[in-house]
Amino acid sequence: MAVLFLLTACLVSCQQSPKTPASEAPSSANPLKIAYIRTDSVLAGYDYFKAAKSKLENKGGKLQKELEARAKSFQGEVSAYQNNLNSLTIGQAKAVEEGLAKKQQDFQMYQQKLEQELAGEQQKMNTELYKKISSFLKKYGDAKELDAVFKLDSSSDMLYGNAALDITAEVLAGLNEEYKKQAADASTPEEKK
Repeated sequence: MAVLFLLTACLVSCQQSPKTPASEAPSSANPLKIAYIRTDSVLAGYDYFKAAKSKLENKGGKLQKELEARAKSFQGEVSAYQNNLNSLTIGQAKAVEEGLAKKQQDFQMYQQKLEQELAGEQQKMNTELYKKISSFLKKYGDAKELDAVFKLDSSSDMLYGNAALDITAEVLAGLNEEYKKQAADASTPEEKK
């Protein structure tokens, strides 16, 4: 008898829906408004990103050339040492070897320093890029009364999005307009009164 009572109580409670506060209940009058952007397209067309990436690549190229010149110079010193090894005393050879080892160590430390510096600038650029896009999307989302904007790319959890929800072109146009305005403001000297 007790088992029948528990089974009946369980069935009755399972049929009742859980009560949620009115503020948490979804409203059919106000459906969730979402959109998405294709991040690969935004990055490919965003003028700020192209300029920042180009600047970083130019700096990386200059640093690479500098490292290659130093490496070539060091290799020349090693070759000169190897060519003159027979004319050096044991003490002189040891002193040159120690000097070359120190130069090699200094070169490796310098190379690591440059790589860290470049990685730091890459991180700074990525942070600034994220801030610019997020800030723009916040303003855009408020203006369009969007509840959420997702990203669609190979690393996101979003695998599909209806093309009607794709705001990439509008966002890219807005980002580029904002960037051009900021660039013009930065290049125009302000008149002092």
